Amino acid sequence: MSRFSNVYKSRSPIIGMIHLPPLPDYDGSPGVDAIIHSALNDLAILEAYGVDGALIENEYDRPHREKATPETTAVMTDVTKAVVDGSSNCVIGVEILLNDPKASLDVAKAAGAQFIRTDYFVDPMSRPEYGEMDIDPDGLIEYRQSIDADEILILADIQVKYAKLLINRTMEQSASLAEQHLADAVVVSGRETGDAPLTDDLDAARHGCNIPVIIGSGTDAGNACDLLSHCDGAIVGTAIMKDAIVNAENTKKLLTALGRV
Repeated sequence: MSRFSNVYKSRSPIIGMIHLPPLPDYDGSPGVDAIIHSALNDLAILEAYGVDGALIENEYDRPHREKATPETTAVMTDVTKAVVDGSSNCVIGVEILLNDPKASLDVAKAAGAQFIRTDYFVDPMSRPEYGEMDIDPDGLIEYRQSIDADEILILADIQVKYAKLLINRTMEQSASLAEQHLADAVVVSGRETGDAPLTDDLDAARHGCNIPVIIGSGTDAGNACDLLSHCDGAIVGTAIMKDAIVNAENTKKLLTALGRV
């Protein structure tokens, strides 16, 4: 049994996104109390419909920074701890955008979260607005050990959306490398937020590794059953949201399509 399966007991778990309003060091922030209130409201809806997990992201810190500031890490810790303490059913995870998995581990460790997601793990990639991303899977695993956080899962994207792969590598090869570098699951997305991955890509990732393959974008009520037959779970944001927050009717629609409501 994988480490992922030890944490997520259900078959094909659904992980709902909690997108935070701008944090206090960004314009338009509503303040920490309002951010926590928003996150807890999202959590309440996810738990009401039996969603298995929740992933907290500072999505509306725009433009994203490549590395977290100390203030970002502190606020993300406060918010994540409030969600962990308020959760009764959901497995809680965190990702600090854009590319700071060590900071995500710091937050998860301090707040009691059980997993992180990192968009960049083994694949050399670049984005026009940021350049080439830091790729250091061995350093991340060593850092996890150094802070005594081995129990925190790493969900690692492969050939992630919005970025350009800088070498020739198949999806199967990326999945295999992620497993070799101790990712606990690989995440496969479409080309951008809201786009579903190709089932061929899901199949290739599954063929390349013996750890769970998770959908990272584009799962909705219309395609969920088909997509989940090619993988081991899904992270869902767009399909369950309305006006940047989790929406009860949209969440119910997705879970109903999966036969879970």
